[in-house]
Parts: sequence; structure tokens; C-alpha cells
Amino acid sequence: MTSHVQHITIDCADAYTLATFWSAVLGAPLSDEDHPGDPEALVEAPGAALLFVTVPDRKQTKNRVHLDIQPDDRNRDEEVERLLALGATLVADHRKPNGRGWATLADPEGNEFCVECGAAERAALLGRRLPVTADDVTEAVRLAVDTLGAAGGADWSVPAGPLTWSCRETAEHLSDDLFAYAAQLGPRTPSVESEVPYHWSRRREGGPWNAVFADPEAGPAGLLQTVEASGALLAAMVRTASPALRSYHGYGVSDPEGFAAMGVVETLVHAHDIAAGLGLEWAPPAALCDRALARLFPDAPDDADRWTVLLWSTGRAELPGRERVTSWKWRSAPAE
Repeated sequence: MTSHVQHITIDCADAYTLATFWSAVLGAPLSDEDHPGDPEALVEAPGAALLFVTVPDRKQTKNRVHLDIQPDDRNRDEEVERLLALGATLVADHRKPNGRGWATLADPEGNEFCVECGAAERAALLGRRLPVTADDVTEAVRLAVDTLGAAGGADWSVPAGPLTWSCRETAEHLSDDLFAYAAQLGPRTPSVESEVPYHWSRRREGGPWNAVFADPEAGPAGLLQTVEASGALLAAMVRTASPALRSYHGYGVSDPEGFAAMGVVETLVHAHDIAAGLGLEWAPPAALCDRALARLFPDAPDDADRWTVLLWSTGRAELPGRERVTSWKWRSAPAE
């Protein structure tokens, strides 16, 4: 038996006011049950929530425990400026000319915390690729669902771009892929020799083999709901699985990051197929494509538009100066 961290509790003079500051820092909501003047306020941050408690004692000296934060969508220096504008103060500057280091700030009540380089900035400094994460799975699936949802009234029985499957079949296949990747990470001791033994079948000759199916009566909206649900399952499994876990895939044994990257690529390229069939525009973020390419197609060209390169790598587009890909396979093996 073990324990887990329920809250990180911080004593302060004004719980609600300080919680409001940290809510803005983390982009996490305050509990609906908390109001100005309350003796406690909870910031519902992922992982471990921050609980602020009003106490009569004033802060006396440097904190024995402090928070280290990393920006998600900007660099370290931009984040420092944002936090200063929110009301933080600069305590000590440990940033180095080579881009490394951190800045120590204090919140409005003097509690110290440090701002480090974000993941992308750190990867660039170290000359490493940025890993594919559970958040990437979520982003890919939500972008795809939002785009395809605009054609809810269209005829989804038409072919999905270059595929022989219909748009509906392709979306159902995508939902099944995301589910299957999540399932491979589920057992306590995953097999490295075979898939989790679900029963696979198909609705028609020539259609995709699936273990899970959407209810046809639910229409396109219901179909996309299954895609989003399966994507959420995969994201949850990637987020909680040990990086050391290994599980079977037909292209070779893989790890949680590998299954995340496969889920991202399946989502991006099949959204492309479906969008082509439905007459929709679809162009996912270049950074998302780049992370997936670096993980699954490490030998792909790095001198062209990342989305075009991903389409080329999966046999869906031309790339000037290079032969068209007619047979492809990603590298599922862990990037050791």
C-alpha cells in the first residue's frame, strides 16, 4: 500500500486572492465552491491541486519547499515577463547566456518559485527531439473531431480520399485504432508477442477489421464521439503508463510514447482522408507533425513543410525531388 499527494497546501494571508494569482499562472480553475473571503481556496491544477489556507502567521524566511514551473506554449523568458505582469516579483536571476538556467520569482505574498525552460526550449538546448505526449494525442483528436464535425450533415458514405473505405468506415477504423493502442498499454504485464485478444470483425467484405464499432443510428456526431472517447482512453494510458513498459505492435514492440505517436499519426492522416472525401480543409499544426515524424519516421526529410512530409511519408503526397512513397512502415521501436 502507498499514498499519493492529494494537495500541495500553502499557508497565506488571503487564500482567495493568492489562489486567483496561481490560477492565472497555471491556467487552472479555482474551485466553484470557493469565494472571496473564504479561509481556503483550491486551484484545481492537474496532478496535484494547490490548496491555499489563510493563517494569522506571516511568512518569516525562505520556503523550505517551492514549486518549479515550466511554460507550455512560450519560452522561459516570455513566461517570466507574463508572471511579473500578473504580480510576481523577481527574487534572483539564474539565467545563463547560453539559454540555460532559471529565474526565481515570488508570488504576491512572497512565496518563492522558479521558472525553468519549457520542454521545447530544453530539447533545443540539448539537441534532442521533443517527445510525443498524451497531450499531443488529445490535441490531434480534438482538432480532428472539431474539423470533421463541421460536416455532420454531409454524406459520409463517400470514399475517404484515396482509400477504398468510406468516410464513415475510416472514422470508425480510427476510433478502433486509438482504442486498440490504449488496450495494448493496459495489462499489468503486456504481451510483446501478440495483441490483446479482442474479437475482430468487419461489417463488409473489404471494410476495416475492428474490435469496437460505432452505432450507425448515432450518425456522424455519434461516430466522432467514439473517436474522441477512444482518443481520451489512449491519452490516459500514455499519461499513466511507465515509460519502461513495452507492448506488442505489428511493426515491432513499442513503448507508451510510440503508441502515442502512432495515435497522433493515425488521427492526422485519417482526418486528412476523411476531410478530402467531405470537401473540408485540414492542416494540423507543424509542430505536432514534427514531433510525430521525429518519433516514427526519423529518416524523413527535414527540409520541407512538416505536414507535407508526413503525408509523403504515409504515401499520400508528392515531395519535390523525391520519389513518391508507395509502401511505408513507421519505426515503432522505442527511441533508446
